[in-house]
Amino acid sequence: MGMSELSDPERHPNPVDLHVGARIRMRRKILGVSQERLAEDLGLTFQQIQKYERGANRVSASKLYEIAKSLQSSVGYFFEGLADTTGEGVAEGSEPFVHDFLMTSEGLELASLFPKIVRPKVRRRILELVRSMAEEEVASSADD
Repeated sequence: MGMSELSDPERHPNPVDLHVGARIRMRRKILGVSQERLAEDLGLTFQQIQKYERGANRVSASKLYEIAKSLQSSVGYFFEGLADTTGEGVAEGSEPFVHDFLMTSEGLELASLFPKIVRPKVRRRILELVRSMAEEEVASSADD
């Protein structure tokens, strides 16, 4: 891989970097910590935090350790739910969706509230509702 490829602005973020960034964002939001406050705590700019959260910049091991300390979590937390990347690129397809979902405030809230619903039947009903609404959206946009 040449140097020009490394600096290519069109390169896609690594799925693991996307996942870790989304988990940083989720943890920060759950604690109600602003990007500015986290940046200040780590001696960074809030733009650097934004880049980490978008997966545009890779988080070093030492920085992830500091982030975990600042957000009162384990380093492992940021890898939780990561699809097995050793398989046939399982994470490749799913991670961008997870990331895009967590980058919206509604997705983030859903992601933090859904696990609190413990009754399997209720969880399935919610999934069915969301699925039918999504199918309706697709059908109505096809009519346009």
